[in-house]
Amino acid sequence: MRAVVFDRYGPPEVLRVAELSDPEPGPGQVRIRVRAAGVQPFDVGVRRGEMPWAEVRFPQTIGQEYSGVVDRLGEGAGETGLRVGDAVLGSTMLNAYAEMVCVPVQNVVRKPDRLDFPTAAALVAASQTASGALNELRVADGDVLLVHAAAGSVGTVATQLARLRNATVIGTASPANHAYLRQLGAIPVAYGEGLVEAVRTTGLTPTVALDAAGGEAIAQSVALGIAPDRVGTIVDDKAAAENGTRVVRAGRSPERLAEVIALAARGAVTMPVRAYPLTDVVAAHAAVESRHGRGKVVLILEP
Repeated sequence: MRAVVFDRYGPPEVLRVAELSDPEPGPGQVRIRVRAAGVQPFDVGVRRGEMPWAEVRFPQTIGQEYSGVVDRLGEGAGETGLRVGDAVLGSTMLNAYAEMVCVPVQNVVRKPDRLDFPTAAALVAASQTASGALNELRVADGDVLLVHAAAGSVGTVATQLARLRNATVIGTASPANHAYLRQLGAIPVAYGEGLVEAVRTTGLTPTVALDAAGGEAIAQSVALGIAPDRVGTIVDDKAAAENGTRVVRAGRSPERLAEVIALAARGAVTMPVRAYPLTDVVAAHAAVESRHGRGKVVLILEP
């Protein structure tokens, strides 16, 4: 099978497509023929060598989120009702940019027919991260949620889920993405040095903040008077410690993922996809690394 590997830490150019042996599913596993794989900032960090706890052995495969079709069942995996040919999606660890991946059957979520493979892959990590963060921050009806980097993948899902909870959302983004945030139901403001005043100009008082940007986002949220226990970050542990706020990483949950996927199948949650063929993985990583653009970068594998 074809898979993306890297032989040393470094820039996007260290990534290459290699031929590897097809994996075989063990007991309780299924093998997925991958149709699309999401690209996330975590992958960039692994490639750079900035995730010391990640077990990397060169040549190292990479990738955390996939959608595809079941093509082989390991011993006992059929007891769940999953069958060869079923369309699925889910999380994995450092091996999703590949034509095949083997995963525990209990981590697999069925893909609704109305959701295409690229969008399904694009929603895997963002859905679990955003829904978990909103739960930890207790976002509810009547809240005014400030989402930093609202046009990114996590911000996109968090904004829509918060609106479904009847919260008001203020989203930070570059001016080029303000019309997009309005489409999601958010009130857009430009990020940067003038953010605090820009938020105040809306006439709204934020009660909770989710940081998916880093930098000054946490300090700005605290300056706006948001209680520290309701300021959460998914990207900046250091700033959270310095400001007495929270790191919100609820972890993976197939159940939470399935809930958001069901909303997406009904059109209640959307995700713009920026698609690249597997052979353009270097460009895909460069796009994520730039921290610009909206929605999600996804690698496409032909069936």
